[in-house]
Amino acid sequence: MLMNEILPVAEKMLMPRGKFYPYGGYMRLNGNIVHVGAADPDTGRPRSKDLLYILLSSLNSFREMAERNECKAVAVVFDISVTLPNSDKRSDAIQVSIDHIDGYSAEVFFPYRLANGELVYGETFVQQGSTRFRSNLAASSQASLGNREHRRRRRRAG
Repeated sequence: MLMNEILPVAEKMLMPRGKFYPYGGYMRLNGNIVHVGAADPDTGRPRSKDLLYILLSSLNSFREMAERNECKAVAVVFDISVTLPNSDKRSDAIQVSIDHIDGYSAEVFFPYRLANGELVYGETFVQQGSTRFRSNLAASSQASLGNREHRRRRRRAG
């Protein structure tokens, strides 16, 4: 339900621009979907990976919401280039990283190409996700994000 609600946003953005910025959403316990975006106030043309970092950092608040029984699923959507399964070919793809409070986690890939003004999907594939909702992974997830931010700041300073 969450993925079905947030995926069309990527499709709408891809058609006129050929790309889209990362975004996400979460599902409240009552099933209502809340869309989440990210912005970089320092620039009008942010880098996708900076926005993705902001969204992933927000997972702390999603985790806290889950622990308070206010949220049961979260998804982050971004545009990537991926190697197709059982192939050495690469394709653009919409990636949906989705986590559920019960521990289910998946990375869903929707390979696509734009042809004659239309979005044409290839074969969808899925792999196990990182299960960011599980509290025992919270510390390692935060450490990974902290290291990434440290490297990013070092690159900007240098």
